[in-house]
Amino acid sequence: MNGTSVARLRLDRHAAGPAVLLRIATVAGGYLLGSLPAADGVSAIAGANIRASGTGNPGALNTAVVAGKRWASVVAGLDISKGWLASAIGAHVSPATANAAGVAAVVGHIFPIWSGGRGGKGVATSFGVVLGTFPAYAVPDLAIAAAFAKATANPVRANQLASAAWTGAATLWWWRAWPNLWGPRPTIALPLSALLTSVLLAWRMNQPDSVSGGDRWAKATFGCPQSNGPS
Repeated sequence: MNGTSVARLRLDRHAAGPAVLLRIATVAGGYLLGSLPAADGVSAIAGANIRASGTGNPGALNTAVVAGKRWASVVAGLDISKGWLASAIGAHVSPATANAAGVAAVVGHIFPIWSGGRGGKGVATSFGVVLGTFPAYAVPDLAIAAAFAKATANPVRANQLASAAWTGAATLWWWRAWPNLWGPRPTIALPLSALLTSVLLAWRMNQPDSVSGGDRWAKATFGCPQSNGPS
């Protein structure tokens, strides 16, 4: 190896350090964005305590129960924005970082540091991740989720089916290298992040709600047979 090659290798090693730190910081920032307590703040402004009412879940559906649909729309928009913004910032670093930051945002929503790890179900935030990392699938994602929700009348089952469709579509887009609208170039990180997020959502949606009687609230308000619906 000549002197020029050695010098170039040293420069590459020095450049790799800041690049790795940037990726770590971006993913950590995604977690912090996801952990922002949108439902807690909005419900407090509306004069309600979302963690002590309805199902006790800090998400859009329970906000609709305890504060009304208008406030729930605000919560849904904020939760979607968290996932989208984390992914969009990550996309300026690399496609892999965009997907990792999106997953981190969902983790932050489900396990926020501000409330002892007691967060929401992560569905709205995960749709924000789709908007940021896989916009080509955003409209089909909504349509498929709605169709499964109507067909199954079971939020948990509908989420599982919609998540499987998301992971399958992400795999196909990566495999065929199809265009992705404004999103980052599809890499293997796209289906991997979809799979990891789907596992997180499936686990969280099978956890019991924190307030006794949550099933009754959800059934009366949304016609759901169980309370652990997406929010």
